[in-house]
Amino acid sequence: MSFVFGVVLFALAIGVSIALHEFGHLLTAKMFGMKATEYFIGFGPRIFSFRKGETEYGLKAIPAGGYVRIIGMTALEEVDPADQKRAFYNQKVWKRVVVLSAGSVMHFIIGVLVVYLMAVSTGMPNLENKPIVGEVSQCVPAAQDTKTTKLVPCAPGDKAPALAAGLQKGDRILSVAGKATPAYADVLNTTRAASGPTPFVVDRAGQQLTLTIDVAQVRRMPLGAKAGDDRLETVGAVGLANAGTISYGAFSAVGPTFEFTGLLFQNAWEGLKKLPEKVPVVVKAIFGDDNPERPVSVVGASIMGGDAVERGLWEVFLILLAMLNLFIGVFNLLPLLPLDGGHIAVNLYEKARNSIRRMRGRPIGAPVDYTRLLPLTYVMIFLGGALMLLTITADVVNPLRLGGQ
Repeated sequence: MSFVFGVVLFALAIGVSIALHEFGHLLTAKMFGMKATEYFIGFGPRIFSFRKGETEYGLKAIPAGGYVRIIGMTALEEVDPADQKRAFYNQKVWKRVVVLSAGSVMHFIIGVLVVYLMAVSTGMPNLENKPIVGEVSQCVPAAQDTKTTKLVPCAPGDKAPALAAGLQKGDRILSVAGKATPAYADVLNTTRAASGPTPFVVDRAGQQLTLTIDVAQVRRMPLGAKAGDDRLETVGAVGLANAGTISYGAFSAVGPTFEFTGLLFQNAWEGLKKLPEKVPVVVKAIFGDDNPERPVSVVGASIMGGDAVERGLWEVFLILLAMLNLFIGVFNLLPLLPLDGGHIAVNLYEKARNSIRRMRGRPIGAPVDYTRLLPLTYVMIFLGGALMLLTITADVVNPLRLGGQ
């Protein structure tokens, strides 16, 4: 049941993102005095609508996007003489670019807000492996099973050094035995080499504390050893696990939010650049290949969102949602019609061309004839539709699942 809830919740979140994308266009158009007559989510037959002022708002049957109708989107469109001053093509170029880019900007804003929500709630992934205590064990097992690499169950009398010394979840370990520990690997290596009472300097809510932990001597496999390696060595252990996520306060989350969003943005751009070469991977997925690097549609992302909720991995749910919004925002700015980026490119071309003509003492040129761009537009619609159909098919017949479900 939680899986279905997660799928529905993710799909609804995507729907809200689409609605806000179109609202970005509507809001900026109205802000500049342009006339917007329709704001619809979906395409096809109208389910319901209502009118407020000069704009009709509503929902249509096919949930494949949305649109805002602004009069005079091109100079080829017939516009009532009374609305000429409010037509899109009669506005300054910078205003047109703002309106056209507002949809993508909304996706970027959503991405930042989702990451911020993750930072102050579930916490953000500890990608830099910072030495922050995620768990303090009740005891330290004395040995390790070399066949499975798992630690054997604790026996009566096994020590709990970290617990006994007062180490707490959320403590950031600054040094061990006088050695700085910028990463958890430093904590692990220094602790394994220690024995007996050892000073651990930690940062706890901004206060620096020194805890003396009686490092226990245990039998462990060498670092990096794999199952079946029968070697065991005597090392130090205190019974702590590093945090997989880091939570922040309302103010301290701001910097990490933009830092992590930048990383997601970079990943979205890299994924977009590799999209053409991933098409064969999607085709193979339809026939059973389970390459985890393949692109997914909103259907596949919703399924993975359902898996995340079912497993209680809300941080993964939020990362997927943020990543999808950033990807859509970047994709929509590509200078290809019929994407918003294609319309931006046309308007910027007209601006540059007319500036050059003025410098040469010539009158401005005629508006770009969109009919000449229709063949290229149709090709892009076909290619985009084909890719969408392929990814949706792959996600239905062979969906990617979290944890290899």
